[in-house]
Amino acid sequence: MLTIYTENITSRIVYTLSIIFDDRQIKWQVTDDFKMFQEAPSPKFAYAKQTKQEICIPPSVVLFETGIKQYAIQKTNWKQEEILSFDAIPDVLASVFYVISLYDDYLQVEKDKHGRNIGEKSILYQFGWLDKLQVERWSEALIDFIEEENKCSLNRKKIPFQCVPTFDIDNTYAYRLKGRFRLILSVFKDVFNGDKRRIKERSEVLNNKIQDPYDTFDKIISIAQENESTKIFWLLGDYGKYDKNISHTCKEQKYLIQKMSSYALVGLHPSYRSNKKVEQLKVEKERLENILKKKVLHTRQHYLKVQLPDTFRVLEKEGFTDDYSLGYADVVGFRAGIARSFLWFDIENDKMSNLRLHPITYMDGTLNEYMKLSIDEALDVVEKLKNEVAEYGGKFISLWHNETIGDYQNWKGWSKVLEKSIKCND
Repeated sequence: MLTIYTENITSRIVYTLSIIFDDRQIKWQVTDDFKMFQEAPSPKFAYAKQTKQEICIPPSVVLFETGIKQYAIQKTNWKQEEILSFDAIPDVLASVFYVISLYDDYLQVEKDKHGRNIGEKSILYQFGWLDKLQVERWSEALIDFIEEENKCSLNRKKIPFQCVPTFDIDNTYAYRLKGRFRLILSVFKDVFNGDKRRIKERSEVLNNKIQDPYDTFDKIISIAQENESTKIFWLLGDYGKYDKNISHTCKEQKYLIQKMSSYALVGLHPSYRSNKKVEQLKVEKERLENILKKKVLHTRQHYLKVQLPDTFRVLEKEGFTDDYSLGYADVVGFRAGIARSFLWFDIENDKMSNLRLHPITYMDGTLNEYMKLSIDEALDVVEKLKNEVAEYGGKFISLWHNETIGDYQNWKGWSKVLEKSIKCND
């Protein structure tokens, strides 16, 4: 049993220690009783000001405060590992908490046009750490320090590595089942723009001469049969500027959702407008539950539209237990410095929630549309990210859409990147 002493046991300290030790199956206890700490057998360390004859890590104030504060943050070295310093005090535990709690995202003023945090503005990106599992690197460095100082082994267990394919269904079909009104508008638009390719393609699809280009569901089924961790998130919002899926009342849409749920877990992809309207989120959750005939507990935000802390608070309140939205749209990498799932810590309320976050490693559109990478460049990026997760453990979660996995138009050849992502032994 590892014993940790601190002068004041806070919810932040307990949360941080659980992140570092629990999944590595290291037993620990924390105490504010210094006599008990002195009498406890090794291994142990104090997270306190220097104490004679004891192993100490001097703390900053971060884990002892509440609310959100501004600190002078710099990159510094500690035990041959780069960590954060807060107001000139290096603190490896506070570094872990600061990153995994998304503290930096709360302080980011500038947002993109969708109101999302910008990855390139994050402290992890600015310090060159976004493609690294910093929480795991810091945790391993701390454990090494404890073992070296106590001349012992904590018998840490390696965190398992897993590849998790996930798919968002924003638009089930390119042409099919759109309804008469949308069909007429689309045809008019294509004629007005002189888009002969789409006119011809639509005609061939609707006359059953070719398959709809977004109909890649057999491919998703094949992937799910090889990887039981596959997840699908379905958009069932009302039609709007950013919500363009087929109506939830469409019988074929319902049948397809039920069919896909027999191969993979199907969660809700809340509509763009539901991010601001809680009642709309409730409606969409109920729609999917009625189709699946069971509770829907898993979700991912449309456009990765996470607004802290409101989005996660609402999801938890509405009964969701697991969210897969944690990632940036503009750049790839590890937004919380970790690839394994973890319970979200509500900084403003100073408590750990019951909502489990599953960080994504990258989104398909980030590679192709935001970062403008070639297929070969994307393959290199994916390999580097996957190697990081393989080394430190966690879930390599890739986010794709049904319309991007069929080698169609500007996604031609990108199935190579998908295949690279979903095979852990590659």
